[in-house]
Amino acid sequence: MATREELYLPDDCWESILKIFLNDCDNNRCFLPSLSVVSKQFLSVTDSCKLSLTISDQTLPLLPRLFQRFTKLTSLDLTGITGDQDALLTQISCFPLQVKSLSVSSNDQWTIPANGLRIFSQKITTLTSLVCSNIFLISKSDLYLVADSFPLLEELELAIKVDSYDDSEMCGITLALPKLRKVNLSGSYHIYDSSLLHLCKNCEFLEEVVMFDCKNLTAIGIASAIRERPNLRSFYFTLSEAMNIGMEMNDSLRSMKRLSCLDLSFSCISDQLLLSLGNKGVYLRRLVLRHCTGYSYTGILYLLSMSCFLQHLDLENATFLSDCRVAKLCKYLFSLVSINLSHCMQLTESTLFALVKNCPFLGEIRMEYTDIGKFGVEKFSSSTDFTHMEMKSLHLANNSFLNDETLKWFASIFPNLQLLDVNKCHCISDEGIVEVLRSCKIVHLNLSSCENVNLHAMNFQVPMLEVLNLSYTRTDDKTLDAISKSCSRLLHLDLEECINVSDMGVKQVIENCTRLKEINLRYCGNMAADVDIWLAMVLSRPSLRKIKAPSHFYPQIYTKWKPLLDHGCFLCP
Repeated sequence: MATREELYLPDDCWESILKIFLNDCDNNRCFLPSLSVVSKQFLSVTDSCKLSLTISDQTLPLLPRLFQRFTKLTSLDLTGITGDQDALLTQISCFPLQVKSLSVSSNDQWTIPANGLRIFSQKITTLTSLVCSNIFLISKSDLYLVADSFPLLEELELAIKVDSYDDSEMCGITLALPKLRKVNLSGSYHIYDSSLLHLCKNCEFLEEVVMFDCKNLTAIGIASAIRERPNLRSFYFTLSEAMNIGMEMNDSLRSMKRLSCLDLSFSCISDQLLLSLGNKGVYLRRLVLRHCTGYSYTGILYLLSMSCFLQHLDLENATFLSDCRVAKLCKYLFSLVSINLSHCMQLTESTLFALVKNCPFLGEIRMEYTDIGKFGVEKFSSSTDFTHMEMKSLHLANNSFLNDETLKWFASIFPNLQLLDVNKCHCISDEGIVEVLRSCKIVHLNLSSCENVNLHAMNFQVPMLEVLNLSYTRTDDKTLDAISKSCSRLLHLDLEECINVSDMGVKQVIENCTRLKEINLRYCGNMAADVDIWLAMVLSRPSLRKIKAPSHFYPQIYTKWKPLLDHGCFLCP
């Protein structure tokens, strides 16, 4: 009989085994807590599998323990921090981390945390990705700081306002970052043609450029820059009508031999541009023409007929599309994985049927603000008996004709559906939703503003549901009772403005949904503001990370709420 020592496997072996297991599972993060309680060794191994950490104000007191526990972190996100990011970065630099990706984006920061980044760079020299978006202003000195402190940067996002600089300064900054592969400078008022030219000229490994809404770029300037870097793979620009796009731009785009991703959202383009790309025979994998104007069905049909490897297509607000025209496009979309046809008002369930019939790999459809449900699904359900195993996500919000019969049809043909968003679909009821929950593998369900849904008929297990949005619905304590009995793995529950729920129903959910992390109770006016009730509920569920309190709660005023506030998950209205 083998001894305990002979059966022992070292941590690195278990780590390899668990990584193989987790990589084979969808949504693999949910398995880490369960694996970690098997043994102390598994706890140590699963800790090493966590590579990213999002830091919020609530987690700040726990940071030393978290960094000691998760020693292999490579990605940190400081977006949720409202306080002093300089001090936080200084604190992080004291730990022996090998951070490769850092985000210091924030809606509350006027400037980047320059001092903190400088100290951070002196101790942690492995950074290759930096995101500094949604910050009001970045100065020239900040740009130099980034370039001098992080010479290994491969990905840089500075989607912010930058004060003016001259050509020599931009040239020097791009020369200091020779390894750049991806750059996002969207929204900058001081990005000119010369700036883009220096970027493309000096960064020989550049593959992706994102410059949405850069008002001072011209078509000629963009075309000139592209010719300096013909190996660009991804191109994200807003081309305005004032740019007067001509043959020079068309020729430059055609010269991009490795172009696989083209995003021209909110641009004014032409059929001539699409025909030029089609004539080149580009091998696009992603094409985004969201809210674009100036082109027609003729141009997009020709381009798609020449792009047989396309996987992601976004034609949002292409108002010229009809069911018949989409059916013709489907002939060229065999490799499609995701499509966005939202705000294409003429499209109905016929389009959805054509897509799932002709695109065997399609996993995500967005058809918000369309006419799905207008004509009924009888002709499809009676003439065809098939299932589409790849479909995982359906975004169908604001479809006024969407009804229970259509939902039942979805349930019958999409057995692996994981995400369903039907918010503001006023014609659906429990009859359709319950059938979807019973037949599919729903993980994320958005029923916001569906006033005819209350889930009273959900009397069976929904083992995979993790995110449930019932905001602005007729949800009551009976609904919460059904949820507490059927949705044991629920993580996030949104009950905003569900005026019929009380603390009794919420207590049932918190007691029985043992993995619950977040609950939104804003504007739930029937909730009791009793600190003893809430303290008992919070302490009974250690997994809770965030509670958005009703508007009539005033815990800051009364000292008896202090223990609850100190717990860290209770948020004031």
